[in-house]
Amino acid sequence: MVGWGMSLSDADTIEHILAHCRVIAVVGASSNPSRVSNHVAAYMKAQGYRVIPINPNERTVVGEQAYASLSEVPGPVDLVDIFRRSEDVLPIVEAAIAAGARAVWMQEGVINHPAAERAREAGLAVVMDRCWLKEHAVRERRD
Repeated sequence: MVGWGMSLSDADTIEHILAHCRVIAVVGASSNPSRVSNHVAAYMKAQGYRVIPINPNERTVVGEQAYASLSEVPGPVDLVDIFRRSEDVLPIVEAAIAAGARAVWMQEGVINHPAAERAREAGLAVVMDRCWLKEHAVRERRD
């Protein structure tokens, strides 16, 4: 059985996150439908995941109430999906740890090795520089 805190971007880690992380906080979610974060959040929601947008500049994203920060989210979060610049990731990882998240996912182009290591040290599963939507879609086509 694969557990939490697994190795970076490992196929088993991705499978585990997609199967077990049903409540997803999307940090950097945008209400602009031309933004990738909006498209991914809409896809997640359409696949039956609970999406919690995190963006202090938004009120709602994909029909869901947005929160200014992870610390404001009522209730547990399984996965923190990050759409922010690489240099902004460490405080988000710290917030994910404080919120009790099981995993962090840094989207394509988001690379921060110290933040990934910090998350793993805290027992979180970590995926870095991968697109959640692409990974989910590939697995859906296989099934």
